[in-house]
Amino acid sequence: MQVHFIAIGGSAMHNLALALEHKGYIITGSDDVIFEPSKSRLEQKGLLPEAFGWFPEKIHDKLNAVILGMHAKPDNPELHKAKELGLRIYSYPEFLYEQSKYKTRVVIGGSHGKTTITSMILHVLNYHDIEVDYMVGAQLEGFDRMVHLTEENDFIVLEGDEYLSSPIDRRPKFHLYQPNIALLSGIAWDHINVFPTFENYVEQFQIFVDGIVRGGSITYNEEDLEVKKVVEKTENSIRKFAYGTPNYRVEDGETLLDTPEGEMPIEVFGKHNLNNLAGAKWICQNMGVDEDDFYEAITSFKGASKRLEKIAESSGKVAYKDFAHSPSKVRATTMAVREQYPNRKLIACLELHTYSSLNANFLKEYDGALNAADEALVFYSPEAVKIKQLEEVTSAQIENALNRQDVKIFTDADAFKTYLFDKEFDDSVLLLMSSGNYGGLDFEKIESVFG
Repeated sequence: MQVHFIAIGGSAMHNLALALEHKGYIITGSDDVIFEPSKSRLEQKGLLPEAFGWFPEKIHDKLNAVILGMHAKPDNPELHKAKELGLRIYSYPEFLYEQSKYKTRVVIGGSHGKTTITSMILHVLNYHDIEVDYMVGAQLEGFDRMVHLTEENDFIVLEGDEYLSSPIDRRPKFHLYQPNIALLSGIAWDHINVFPTFENYVEQFQIFVDGIVRGGSITYNEEDLEVKKVVEKTENSIRKFAYGTPNYRVEDGETLLDTPEGEMPIEVFGKHNLNNLAGAKWICQNMGVDEDDFYEAITSFKGASKRLEKIAESSGKVAYKDFAHSPSKVRATTMAVREQYPNRKLIACLELHTYSSLNANFLKEYDGALNAADEALVFYSPEAVKIKQLEEVTSAQIENALNRQDVKIFTDADAFKTYLFDKEFDDSVLLLMSSGNYGGLDFEKIESVFG
């Protein structure tokens, strides 16, 4: 099989390229820019393009497939050539379905928690040496890649993203997977550039549930009212398994989970992560892992990369980074850290980086999101607002949206870094939430401050 990737450098795309190379496919690709770690990982396997840019001559009739990434534009010259030659053009999720249409597809969907739940499931299966194919949205400890594909494995576990499939396929990715076993963790409005109303956004999850293979199952978070409505509304002939947050308590900075065998210490913390754990347990049981084996494995799960990831700790101070950027994630993450460290000062930093978070009309969704923090800092780049062609966001709008007048707002990356590195962090917790990097924040320096 010869496969060409248009926009090979993306996080998802380069992992799929590596997975297919590992499977024995002949891989080529192009991109106009490739950042780390994609660049080094592609280079290591000889898949890094010799030059950046788009080269129609790379497209030829010997190719079995062309995979189109979201980073490419609809008028991409390589895409145009592929259409001219009548080649089979796949979006990323279309190709994953093609690779898994004879397998049992386990798809984890939801506005939040899907990466963590998928990661928990894969950790448990890996712990018990159960081989499955998979695609997950974060790097996991003990796994070489974020995508793994084989001919022989019976199951594939897929993180079901609701964002668009490709520049020429406007369907959400998780509509294409046709799950046999599905999970829905939560619904909280996001991606307003694609789904301009909450009703339109919720509709995508209804389509997801309605698209589960007849006779399949949906495991769902019954504590989320929107999720419950969507599952109850479906007329699909599927089995329904509800889950909720299990009993737990926090003692001296340690989370103890209530299990049939008594209290068990676990590495992850926060109500939302315990809720995620309950969902992961149901899915693992549907895949043949019994409850005792699940608990044995989950004790060693430390979390997915950038999901409440501890980056530094020393006596009396600790720092975490988290991918949280949408209002529900920011609220849940801040509350989780507050609960875990009730007697320490919590300094919560949020970067407004996405299209939704920089939209003045969407900002109100952040109402109270940082209330659990003792000190709240917000960074955003006015340049990013211009690039996204949005109206200028003001400090007053952010204060009003967060409903917090003492929030410190930074628009200059250097000023934010100076403020942060001049602080005393004794008896404190620093929480850095962003899908960006605060204009080039040196996380190694954070480690040295806390080391």
